[in-house]
Amino acid sequence: MATVLDTVRAFFAPAPTFVIENETPADVVAREILLDRAMGADRRKKSSEKIRRGRVPAEGLALVARDADGHVIGTVRLWNVEAGVDSNSRPVDALLLGPLAVDGAHEGKGVGSALMRAAIAEAKARGHGAILLVGDAPYYQRFGFVAEKTRHLVMPGPFARERFLALELKSGWLDDAVGMIVGSGRKLSRAGRRQKR
Repeated sequence: MATVLDTVRAFFAPAPTFVIENETPADVVAREILLDRAMGADRRKKSSEKIRRGRVPAEGLALVARDADGHVIGTVRLWNVEAGVDSNSRPVDALLLGPLAVDGAHEGKGVGSALMRAAIAEAKARGHGAILLVGDAPYYQRFGFVAEKTRHLVMPGPFARERFLALELKSGWLDDAVGMIVGSGRKLSRAGRRQKR
């Protein structure tokens, strides 16, 4: 039950400096500019990018952070993949997270953490079993990502084994998974490909 003190605190609390929302088609240019600034020109050469190429993010799992003026200051997307196969040679459905990026002017304000928590919560709510990523282990461990769950999985092309991490949203989801990560999500339409160029 809310007290008078809670009401007073809420009234005088600072307005949020950002909000997390679903990405819209109008965000594409701002997102790409942000990613180029944050990740550099070589970002399209990474193994994760090869898996994502020609595909669209998983349903409902492309999120942006907006500042008080509505500008995109952060982005995260999750992609449908097959995380190898299980002991019965059936594909293991999972999600690949990335890239996660925050505008340099807004670093250290909790934007990246908020995007991560929102993405994980939405993936879980949509019934997904696991999220994979290639990233800085000390940063992502706070969200529950560990390298142990990817020990029998490989990325296409070069990747750093210690940076290949997973978070199970359903316990034991990756226990039998072995093999190569491949994209499995919806493919980008030809019109969408022309727009991206």
